Amino acid sequence: MANKEKRFIEIYKEGSDLSVAKIFLLDKETGVQYLFIKSGYCAWLTPLLDRDGKPLCGTVYND
Repeated sequence: MANKEKRFIEIYKEGSDLSVAKIFLLDKETGVQYLFIKSGYCAWLTPLLDRDGKPLCGTVYND
């Protein structure tokens, strides 16, 4: 299988893999930021929104 470049990069992490972990991700293609929360066998993923309800965008990476 070919080595494919990752689309999402971790921009901030709080907590650990043994407890509740909050991870902020950045989609390198669109610039949209996401919050990923992991706790035991449960996980949640949601886009971060600004006060107008539009996706919070960061820098788009073109490596």
